[in-house]
Amino acid sequence: MSVAPELKGSRVVEEYDGGKHEMVTMHDSALGSTQFDAQDMYRMGKKQELRRNFRMISIVGFVVILQSTWESALLAAYFGLFNGGTAGVIWMTVITWLFVMAMIASLAEMASMAPTAGGQYHWVSEFAPKSSQRLLSYVVGWCSALGWVSGIPACAQMLSSLVIGLVILVHPEAEIGSLWHVTLIMFLWLFLMFGFNIFLAQHLPLAEGIILVLHVLAFFAFLIVFWTMAERSPADEVFTTWTNGGGWSSMGTSALVGLATPLWCFLGPDAGAHMSEELKDASSVLPKAMMWATFFNGIFGITMMITFVFCGGALDSVINSATGVPVLQAGYNATGSVAGSAVMGTLLIILTFFAAVSVVASSSRQIWAFARDKGLPFSPWIEFVRPGWDIPINALLICLAASLILGCVNFGSDVALNAIVSVSNAALIFTYIISIGCVRLKRFRGQPLLARRWSLGKWGGLCNDLALVFLVVAFVFSFFPMTPNPAPADMNWAILMFGALGILATVYYFASGRRTYVPPVLLVKRD
Repeated sequence: MSVAPELKGSRVVEEYDGGKHEMVTMHDSALGSTQFDAQDMYRMGKKQELRRNFRMISIVGFVVILQSTWESALLAAYFGLFNGGTAGVIWMTVITWLFVMAMIASLAEMASMAPTAGGQYHWVSEFAPKSSQRLLSYVVGWCSALGWVSGIPACAQMLSSLVIGLVILVHPEAEIGSLWHVTLIMFLWLFLMFGFNIFLAQHLPLAEGIILVLHVLAFFAFLIVFWTMAERSPADEVFTTWTNGGGWSSMGTSALVGLATPLWCFLGPDAGAHMSEELKDASSVLPKAMMWATFFNGIFGITMMITFVFCGGALDSVINSATGVPVLQAGYNATGSVAGSAVMGTLLIILTFFAAVSVVASSSRQIWAFARDKGLPFSPWIEFVRPGWDIPINALLICLAASLILGCVNFGSDVALNAIVSVSNAALIFTYIISIGCVRLKRFRGQPLLARRWSLGKWGGLCNDLALVFLVVAFVFSFFPMTPNPAPADMNWAILMFGALGILATVYYFASGRRTYVPPVLLVKRD
């Protein structure tokens, strides 16, 4: 029996009985790795540095809470109601969920092949044609980093709006809601979100499990309140009333512009992949968790969306409420009680806060993984993991600094901040298109895929095709404004931000990145 050299002290490979058999070393097992985890990390040429605290229930909770689909249906319904109406927002949510399941299945299969915190840019590096592996994975890495990091101030902004809405609900005479009020409250939430991820990181899996229970209980509580206490609209009116609030050339175009609502409800399924190096038995558990989380989120989200529009969510008094948060006004209309509405709002704040905590965790792991492959400036410092902490603190600090800088934009104009955070959807969708497209190309060419413990089998090509069709449509309409020919203040500047990112990433690549960036495929070990 011969023993191969150990990879950075993390694993060994023993050869006997005519084959190679990988074993977990003491270092890996101390961090919670299974034999499969160590084998995956060895194949990808990565060292196990983060502790594997997550299990099946906690990672399902992580993805479910991060997406917060039924909560998002309440908080972001306005966009779909404006462009699409009650019928549009319901049917577009259903259609989006079905296509998103195909997208999740495609991503889950890749996560089983290569369970790494790098996610999409790593998959592109392994699956893209050799001629474009380096540049394409580099651009996807930057897009994924931007998509996740710009989502952090978006969460803080939503929390700030909820707090201000509650204050106005309880004290209508309060003079609050100016840009500096919103921005300072955003900063408070940012420090709380990052503080939890730095000082309470070891309790994140437990917190996700507890909040998952609250997520389910609060869902039924909202259902009971709306269905038993609110006035209901006729079913034929709810399911057949289409509204072209933006004045687009056709109702179909208006409904597609209203995709902003269902997309916000379901975006971010790759979050689980970015936590895969902290998940025990990731290549098997992660794809199942991604699928179950999105399935249940879809059921909850569609049910809540139907409930909300049935029970007064589309009324002008709700949409144009002085609180700025339609669901708070809808709760007050249903209960007739300020205290009851305040309790509902508080529950939403708690759930949204932990969704934001999850976004911060996923964003920092994405930044950390990209820095580990030398894809960012100051990568050696960003990728450093302090012994004993087992979390990427430096990457968290970079995310905090970027979020504070983006938040400062709000002092001058909330339109500018909205333009920055709106690019989050487009950037993430772009990474999904490229990564799934690379796998679909390999299938089309008849090239073998990596071994995986969760496979789509003969349905892989169909799932990839359905996902790509939907993602391309969603990508195009993510750049549309609410109305045609908008004023500068109402323009969707995401296209400008996305283009600027592409130019920045390309310039940095040719200036420095092509010399320093290490495409993950170069580290992969092949038998």
